Amino acid sequence: GGAFALSHLVNIHSLTAVLALMLGLAVGIDYALFIVNRQRRLILDLGLSASAAASRAIGTAGSAVVFAGSTVVIALLALTLVRVQVLTTMSITAAATVAIAVLCAVTLLPALLGLVGERICSPKARTRLTTLRDRSQPHPIAATWVRLLIRHRLVAVSVAVLAAGLLAVPALSMTSGLPSGASYNTATAQRDSYDLVAEHLGEGYNGALIVVAQPASHDAALTDAALVDLVANLQRISGVESVDLVGLDDTRTTAVLSVIPASGPNDPATTVLVKEIRSHSGQLARAAQASVGVTGFTALAIDVSDRLTHILPTYLGVVLALTLIILLVVFRSVIVPLKATLGFLLSIAATFGATTAVFQWGWLQQLLGIDAAAPVLSLLPIIVTGVLYGLAMDYEVFLVSSIKEAHVHGHHGDDAIEHGFTQASRVVCAAAIIMISVFAGFAFNPDPMIKQVGFALAFGILIDAFVVRMTLVPAVMSLFGDRAWWLPRQLDRHLPNLDIEGDTLAATLHATDHDRPPSPLSRP
Repeated sequence: GGAFALSHLVNIHSLTAVLALMLGLAVGIDYALFIVNRQRRLILDLGLSASAAASRAIGTAGSAVVFAGSTVVIALLALTLVRVQVLTTMSITAAATVAIAVLCAVTLLPALLGLVGERICSPKARTRLTTLRDRSQPHPIAATWVRLLIRHRLVAVSVAVLAAGLLAVPALSMTSGLPSGASYNTATAQRDSYDLVAEHLGEGYNGALIVVAQPASHDAALTDAALVDLVANLQRISGVESVDLVGLDDTRTTAVLSVIPASGPNDPATTVLVKEIRSHSGQLARAAQASVGVTGFTALAIDVSDRLTHILPTYLGVVLALTLIILLVVFRSVIVPLKATLGFLLSIAATFGATTAVFQWGWLQQLLGIDAAAPVLSLLPIIVTGVLYGLAMDYEVFLVSSIKEAHVHGHHGDDAIEHGFTQASRVVCAAAIIMISVFAGFAFNPDPMIKQVGFALAFGILIDAFVVRMTLVPAVMSLFGDRAWWLPRQLDRHLPNLDIEGDTLAATLHATDHDRPPSPLSRP
């Protein structure tokens, strides 16, 4: 709503609202699920009242939610560094949506839990508690899976890395660009008009280039001879179908020429042509005694794609550095941040590879309603990197904080991994399935931009949650054992203790309960 209220001041792309909607639904449900799950565990495991469990859940799981949400917001706001307006509006809108979701999770949700009261746990769950006093008994599926991973940890790591690596192979041939009419389904008006122009005029008429010429000096004017020479020189460049003078102002200080390529707007030959014209701009300018520049939607799309491609490694480096620093502070470990960073790289590489295979190579086209192969959306790699980073850190925090909590409470090595995994796996899997469902729904949208973003995010969550977090993380941590929590002494002295697991809070509340004098109104 706030974004559309400002639409009279800045241009709001249709993808902006869709991205905010996808993220709002995903993280809103994700964070609420994590807090409610912690409250239910406190009720069933420790026998706390609903109100006491809600307070404890906000103090523990709520802290993890605030941290996880903050990482998402930071990652999204970092997209403004690209300095592309459409990305800036997307990132600010999406970051504001996530911030609101976090705020609702730690303010509105506790109020709603207070209204629900003791009904948050069904009578069936309470009956099962009284019948089976041992609530530490792990979930059978989760316990079986994590024990299998621990028993065959080297095999699990090898298979997970190999699977992600194979999925990443198509990304080596990925080409990017902005969508054209050819990217739409044949049932749409955009595709019909594109096909009609291509059939009767030629592919190049769908991606005309605009060449602007202005006199070299302010007091000069463009002569007819200069314009004729400019048109002739442009026509000599390989890949040019035709050149026409389409505009000349009254003072003859600005001329606009339409250059029709022999190839379509998404054809690599058109990109080569734009670069060729620009490389000859000096010769063209001297011959026409004028400055010459290339613009138009097609040239702009090529420029944006090149800029995003060049800045992606820098942005990815910033995100990875952010991951290392934040997780180092949170978990007070060197191994955990390195593992999370490498796992995120595997998720991103596999996502880019699958997206390239589907949209550029044409795999599973009929399933998603795609009629023709097209380049990967140039905005997609950097958007997916930012969004998937935040969500991947959610899963990492939820899972590893549970394992560390078990470690702090006396479990060691594989026992801590098994205990923490069985406690966190259900909420992580449920959150991932919800997010995959939300994102996958947009993969069938007729808009090619929304379709690609929806598919990439859904596939990225699938790989990150079930291959990296649910398989690779416990197997790698089992390889390191208690050494996974190693931290140099100098860092240990200087790093703050954020207590994201809530162990300090639980100890404080426990001490307070014991030190509090009995109420004079209490019965003997």
